[in-house]
Amino acid sequence: MGKRSRQRQKNQTAGRDSRDNGWGAGYADIVKENKLFEHYYKEQGLVPDGEFEQFMEALREPLPATIRITGYKSHAKEILHCLKEKYFKDIQELEIDGQKIEAPQALSWYPDEQAWHTNMSRKIIRKSPLLEKFHQFLVSETESGNISRQEAVSMIPPLLLKIEPHHKILDMCAAPGSKTAQLIEMLHSDMDVPFPEGFVIANDVDNKRCYLLVHQAKRLNSPCIMVVNHDASCIPTLQIDSDGKKDILFYDRILCDVPCSGDGTMRKNIDVWKKWTTSNSLHLHGLQLRIAVRGVEQLAVGGRMVYSTCSLNPIEDEAVIAALLEKSEGALELADCSADLPGLKWMPGVTSWKLMTKEGQWFSDWSEVPSSRHTQIRPTMFPPKDPEKLASMHLERCMRILPHHQNTGGFFVAVLEKKSLMPWNKRYPKGNGQAEEAPKGASLTQEATAKQDGVCGPPPLKKMRLFGYKEDPFVFLTEDDPVFTTIQSFYDLSPGFPKLNVLTRTHEGKKRHLYMVSKELRNVLLNNSERMKVINTGVKVWSRNSDGEEFGCAFRLAQEGIYTLQPYIRSRIIRVSVEDIKVLLTQENPFLSKLEDDAHAQAKKLGMGSIVLKYIPNPNNPAEPQCPIQLCGWRGKTSIRAFVPRNERFHYLRMLGVEVFRDKQGLGQKRRDGDKEGKEEVADEVEKEEEGAAENEEDLDLENANENGSSEPKTDSGNQGTSS
Repeated sequence: MGKRSRQRQKNQTAGRDSRDNGWGAGYADIVKENKLFEHYYKEQGLVPDGEFEQFMEALREPLPATIRITGYKSHAKEILHCLKEKYFKDIQELEIDGQKIEAPQALSWYPDEQAWHTNMSRKIIRKSPLLEKFHQFLVSETESGNISRQEAVSMIPPLLLKIEPHHKILDMCAAPGSKTAQLIEMLHSDMDVPFPEGFVIANDVDNKRCYLLVHQAKRLNSPCIMVVNHDASCIPTLQIDSDGKKDILFYDRILCDVPCSGDGTMRKNIDVWKKWTTSNSLHLHGLQLRIAVRGVEQLAVGGRMVYSTCSLNPIEDEAVIAALLEKSEGALELADCSADLPGLKWMPGVTSWKLMTKEGQWFSDWSEVPSSRHTQIRPTMFPPKDPEKLASMHLERCMRILPHHQNTGGFFVAVLEKKSLMPWNKRYPKGNGQAEEAPKGASLTQEATAKQDGVCGPPPLKKMRLFGYKEDPFVFLTEDDPVFTTIQSFYDLSPGFPKLNVLTRTHEGKKRHLYMVSKELRNVLLNNSERMKVINTGVKVWSRNSDGEEFGCAFRLAQEGIYTLQPYIRSRIIRVSVEDIKVLLTQENPFLSKLEDDAHAQAKKLGMGSIVLKYIPNPNNPAEPQCPIQLCGWRGKTSIRAFVPRNERFHYLRMLGVEVFRDKQGLGQKRRDGDKEGKEEVADEVEKEEEGAAENEEDLDLENANENGSSEPKTDSGNQGTSS
């Protein structure tokens, strides 16, 4: 086999390896050289004097693995405790392949030690037997949504948005969704509030990537997220009902993380070394500006928008911000974020830059550009000429993160605050003193004029194309829907239960699953069904089960929605201890007598059917988990069982100090005896753990009634990861 075909085979294998839940090996080595790139960035002067070699060396080094603890506050604290006390201690002082493994370090600028980086490459984490338990922990917790492998710099934009639970948030280019997950977490900063007033609308132009987004968001089980599928540069203006009249939806916070050339990602996307050319940024600048313009149009006055790219190129960064500020005529201002993330090292934005063609020709000003190039090169790509205007923009408030300063990827971020309406919105006021976007004719005329002037006016209103879009409908139930009759009495729902927030995904036939969304998202859904392509929303709270009716209710509780629903449930609850949970999660179908006396007595009083198993932490016993735990269960004739998806089951066992580990040789077995010492090893049966098993978050096998006499649901137990 020739050298070239061997290399090709190596690359193909590497590409395959790099898909395993984000914890796999990287690409095979390719030549990390691009003379044009070096020449371009030397000339732009973005890297401080004397540091250029360090900058290039850092780009050639693999990116350190960084993880973020996802999930809501008290649960995140427990995961952090588990990581620090067990896994990080296990891997200190290790030496692998001659490399000393450093203990993972918390990112100094990320709040509450919720983000960590390590000098271990993903390859070492995956391949070394010494790190096998740590690797399985990462894979399993990633699948159950408690940990995300997320690049450090990508965590910055959501932090700078300063989210509060009442904020209405738009994430314009959201896939694959790690930043969206951060936004959702911030909305739920108070776990005791099942329905925060705010919500996140996460959009992506690519229909397939929207499903990746759904998968990421679903792990957080929030009723306050909606995934939609639109071109961000002309995302529709939405309406809401406000005191009986129609109003325009303006967002308090917008994340505008635009498509970019990605040269800040060279450490992990090795392809960029080969493909990088200056024409990438020239092609993207116009789209980036159109998306940013569309964002600020939909931003509420007083709101804040973060514009970010994983590119270091001023044409995609400062040039877009400068054009946006110029067009805003004072309506927008760059916020000074220098004190917001103490510990983060960054370079201030630049006020001068040049433009280079892929042939290596430089231009410093629009006047130098020959007319033959006017279609590729636009006036907005150059710095403003007027020194006074340039100074008033405060471009130095933009932040550029260079890879060698903190061993990260490269990144650019700018925070914009909206002081008043955009000038073209002022001309067409409507309604509540905010304003509708320009009427169709005006918008198109402005766009035509803008094209001649080389500036980007409001985007043309495109006709929405709905082909290739076959989502099930979102059908809200009425308060007197017959399904509520038995649900209400069986679970003794409190009078405050918001029946109107319950929806299903079918007009005809029996309802299989019931979902809930927050009141504010319901408002958005009901008023925009014609103008919006909704891919997914709502969290599943009940599933139909064929056996339930004979016990009084045809719907069993769904684990995904238990934290949303439980505050309204007043019966069918069993208070359990740590030891009870260990029994329920390690034994397939324990007899009621296996529970401790208190839980046993409660269970005996309940009839058969769906139940809530509720653990309330005891602050006087810090050795036990200090976060509430709620599990869905089923009370059989003489036994009881937990209905919890596999990875979540392992997650809770880890929180309780039980070792969960799969023997590499497949020798590990799942013990059914529920050893109360908490030292048993529960075997992980995820055979394809590293081949993206995240797509199969199925329930554990729900077998039919067995010798313990448990009558359990026989249907609808599967695939918790789907939307209907």
